[in-house]
Amino acid sequence: MNNNNPHIIIIDDEKGLREGTKRLLEEENYTVDTAENGLKGIELIKKNDYDLAIIDLRMPDIEGTDVLKELKLYRPNTVSFIATAYASFETAVESTRLGAYSYIPKPFSPDELLHQLKQGYKQRLLLLEAERLKIEREKNLLEIAHEKSRLKTIIEAISSGVLLINKEGEVVYYNNATLHKLNIDRLNIGERIRGKLPDKIAAILDSFLVSDEYHDKSVTAQIEIIPQNRLVIDATFSPVPHPDGSFAGVVIVLKNITGFKQVEHIKNEFISMVAHELKTPIAAVLGYIKIILDDTIPVTYEQQHDFLSRSHIRLKSLLDLINDLLDISRMELKTKQREIQKIDIKEILESSLNLLEIEISKKRLEITTDIDYDLPELKADYAEISRVLLNLLSNAIKYNIENGKIFIKIHQSPNHLIIKVEDTGIGIKTDDKEKIFSEFFRAKNKFTRSISGTGLGLTIVKRIVESYHGKIDVESEYEKGTAFTIHLPINK
Repeated sequence: MNNNNPHIIIIDDEKGLREGTKRLLEEENYTVDTAENGLKGIELIKKNDYDLAIIDLRMPDIEGTDVLKELKLYRPNTVSFIATAYASFETAVESTRLGAYSYIPKPFSPDELLHQLKQGYKQRLLLLEAERLKIEREKNLLEIAHEKSRLKTIIEAISSGVLLINKEGEVVYYNNATLHKLNIDRLNIGERIRGKLPDKIAAILDSFLVSDEYHDKSVTAQIEIIPQNRLVIDATFSPVPHPDGSFAGVVIVLKNITGFKQVEHIKNEFISMVAHELKTPIAAVLGYIKIILDDTIPVTYEQQHDFLSRSHIRLKSLLDLINDLLDISRMELKTKQREIQKIDIKEILESSLNLLEIEISKKRLEITTDIDYDLPELKADYAEISRVLLNLLSNAIKYNIENGKIFIKIHQSPNHLIIKVEDTGIGIKTDDKEKIFSEFFRAKNKFTRSISGTGLGLTIVKRIVESYHGKIDVESEYEKGTAFTIHLPINK
């Protein structure tokens, strides 16, 4: 990390976790302070400039998010983590919105915690360096304020658009980035620009040109230049004074935030999708429990048993969904620990088939294998490769027909180990093939109504395969069957 010991504060009302984490981090050369509640934590934050902070979400006096707000107010460059026993995507989004660097699900392993803190400390150093450069840049800008050629070179080099307009509304200066940010072909020095500007930018500009109240403050606005989030900019308007302090004009700095807005849109869609997937089973279970607890509704023992059985199935599917979401989250954060070793793919296949033996028997499926005799050793995480095979085989069973067949072929090419799982099941419609690796996607047709699943299995399979620099292909014909083919690089 750094020659200086990172200074960290742990704010958590669980004494065992707090002290245990402190001992772990002190062994890793951290300087650690602790607080048993939110108010004590805020008191320490006001006194000390910490590099890192771990804040428990639920505390007896105030919420962890309230502590986070105070931290961002007094120590904006401290990198903070929200710790929670319930890994909620809504909590993660809210914490990030308030300024947290990330969230740490409880319980966490030492390796997971240290990995997160290492990444957070890198971010802390970047923030401090940015602050130092900002101060240095401001000092240097004062020194070159009258050097027009050097200033022009600097402005032309930056990625943000810079547009300077005098108090008559005429263009005084602009850089090339301005044209891209405003989606304009050309500008001329001295021309009145208002007619070429988007309505929202023109309205704010008018406020600066006609009203004295804007001559001592800046205004920032997000403006959609090209509809449907294809080009969105962040525009900051600031007054430019003459040497005597009188109003000379306005400088507009334009930043492209299209990527951020697109990610935000995708994130919001994902959160909405997760909420919907969680809401359905929870509502069903609550409905069953409400009936059982309602003394005015006569319910037989058999009906109670039926309701509880259905609740058990719903809650199991909910737990599967949460585990899948946590796995995806750990893959994204790269906190999922791997144990790379030499593995025997034939042994994993045999173990997977044994686990699924009951499901295979229920549908009376015929399994046919074609496996090369002398397969190369594969270096990978045993659990991950097992999950890939189990998922593909489970799908081949679930979506197969009664008395159907499953063909498993494992062979090698010059550079890859190739695994193919093919079934004679219901198949996939052409329109659905492009979506099957997307989060929560489940094909909807007359055959799938009674088949349960989280819609995340193939997403996880694809991410595991690609994490080994492999690829997965799918071939399918509706009502005829489906074949998944995985190509895993051979370790030579």
